[in-house]
Formats: sequence, structure tokens, C-alpha cells
Amino acid sequence: MDALGLLALQIEWGAEEALAELPVRRLLAHPAAPVRAAVAPAATLVAAPGIARPSPAGLPTDAAATAGTLAALYAAIRDFPGCALRATATNPVLPEGDPEGRLLIIGEPPGAEDDRAGRPFNGPPGLVLDRILAAIGLARANILLAPLIPWRPPGNRPPTDAELAQCLPLLQRLIILAQPRHVVLTGILPVRTLLGRMVNLRRQHGQWLDLSVPGLPEPVAALPTLSLGSLRSATERRDSWADWRILHRSITPGLP
Repeated sequence: MDALGLLALQIEWGAEEALAELPVRRLLAHPAAPVRAAVAPAATLVAAPGIARPSPAGLPTDAAATAGTLAALYAAIRDFPGCALRATATNPVLPEGDPEGRLLIIGEPPGAEDDRAGRPFNGPPGLVLDRILAAIGLARANILLAPLIPWRPPGNRPPTDAELAQCLPLLQRLIILAQPRHVVLTGILPVRTLLGRMVNLRRQHGQWLDLSVPGLPEPVAALPTLSLGSLRSATERRDSWADWRILHRSITPGLP
């Protein structure tokens, strides 16, 4: 197979980007790695109900805690060096929209379209969201949209628990500053990260649950719903639409 064929094969297998400056010649013999002395494991920290083992290093609590406004928080996200995903992403994907609407929609980690544009809910999931919002009388300009984490993991892989723990304080600070009355969580990863691993999305989607955020005196009403990027069956589309109708009734006075 020639070089062009090998490149096409790698793209087909999902290798979308190179993370090293030079290719690795894996058929060459490498010297054995030095043996390291055993190190006692660090104590487990608990930062959120959905994260089992957050990384003790690089937590952006200082940047999040000192942000007094949304503009300051967005600047902290742009300049934050504590998460390695920042080095491999094209752009940070910042929250977008109007916090005065008191509705926050949190999506899954950024995909390739979000990464290129630096905006949340781009590509096919964004088109689905736009159609749903139009059907219930809302628009992007009137609500606040945010990704679960600000940077796309390489190759669209799932973020690790450590990466989620590093970024979670920034998202929690966003909720504190924006003060939404309602939060919609789209997809299993936002649901488990913010509400806990015991929440079963298949059984509990469309139910208002309490979202507790450190620093807020009371929980926020959170609505788990299915991922906008995986509504493949008629049943999933029906269930998703039912969830958004629940949101519509909750935020629109006078509807039964």
C-alpha cells in the first residue's frame, strides 16, 4: 500500500490529527525503560458526585474562584494552562448566549465542528438544537449554551476523570455567575458529571432533578435529556422531544 493509501486508512480508522511533530518509527528497537522506585499512591480526592478520582494537580479552583463576572471567567478559560487538552485543541469553546434568559443548556464535550468554530453546539447536534428551540419558541440569542469542558479531546475520545475534574470548577463557576433557574443536561456524560453516576439517563430523562453546586445556597432544577448527536431511532427522537416539551411547559407560564 502506498503512502496515500496508508493515510486514507488511518483517517478511516479515526486518526484525525498528529500529536507529535515527527512520526514514530515503531519497528526500530528501543532501549528498555529505566525501572522506577515504587511510589505510594496519593490519597483519593472527591470533588463532585460524578467524578471518582479527580487529579490533585492543576485544578482550576483559583481561576474559577476569582472570576467575578462571566467576562472574567471566559478570560480565565482562554488563559488557563492547567488542563493538557488546551494544548491539542484548536480553540477554546466558550459559553455563548444571554444569561438573562435564566436557562442554561450544557452539552457534551466539544466535537470537531465546535473546536474549529470555538462555539458550542455546532455541526449536526447544533442543527437539531436549533430546530428544537424554534419549535418551543426559543432561540440561541435568548439562552446560555455551554459545553461540559472547554476543549475538544483529541480524536473526539471521551475525557478522562482527571480532565473532567480539572474543568468542573469552571463550569460550576459559570452556573454560580449565570444563576440559571433551569439547566438542561444533554447526554450521559454531562448528566453523570453534574448529577452523579447513580442517575440513569434512560429511566430518568425528562425528570427535574436537583443540581447542587458548591457556593450556591439552593440546588438548581436540572433536566437530563438524551444527547442531540445520537437520536438515531424514532423512539429516541420521540423521547427527546417529550423532554423538551417538559422544559417548554416549565418555563412558559399558563401552559398545562
